[in-house]
This record gives sequence, structure tokens and C-alpha cells, in this order.
Amino acid sequence: METKHVKRAPVIDQGRLVGIVSRADVMAALVGLLSEKPAGAATDAEIRHQILAEIDRQPWGPRDSIDVIVTNGVVILKGMISEERERAALRVAAENVPGVKAVHDRLVWVDSISGIVIPRP
Repeated sequence: METKHVKRAPVIDQGRLVGIVSRADVMAALVGLLSEKPAGAATDAEIRHQILAEIDRQPWGPRDSIDVIVTNGVVILKGMISEERERAALRVAAENVPGVKAVHDRLVWVDSISGIVIPRP
């Protein structure tokens, strides 16, 4: 399409025009193919499962008060923690799972005595 200066091409099905394909459509499809995960890479569901399993294995793990969301390898930690040390431990647990690209902290620390929510640093 580029060398012949073709900007759009008709899509024909059984002799009938069913659509038009542009160079932008072709480029978007190619970018989509390039951005797909390599064979053997962990899916978002697998990454989430591994992080939750690691939290469950730890005696300090606040499994009932947090949630893990994974989108395209980016992890979001949401929920409540009762100690600030849990924040760092949860980050490390998530970062050590293969396939994790980044970890975003959306955790809030709730003081167990007063119930005051302490914002993250």
C-alpha cells in the first residue's frame, strides 16, 4: 500500500463490497500483533493468582482486607493494611512475580486502635 500510494482498499466478500481497509487499519493491526504477550508469558489472571498465593503463604498477609488487580502486567494493590510495614512487603511480593511490569499502591493504613485512616506517604 505504501509503495503504490494506496491509502484505502475495498474489502469484497462474494462479489459484494463489505468494507474499506485503510493504511491506518493495517498499522493498528500490526501494532496489536506486536504488543501481544510472548509465548509462555504469564497472563494477568496467572499473575494475580501468584501474588494472592504468596500473600496467603505469609503469616503477616492481610489477605481479607486487600485486593489485587492486574491489567497488562501492571498490578494495583487496593485495600486496608494495619501496619505500614505491610505496604513494603506487599510491593515486594508483587514485584517478584514474573511478568509484573509495575506496581501501583492504592493501600490505606487504618490504625487498629483509633480507626483513623492514615494516608500513604
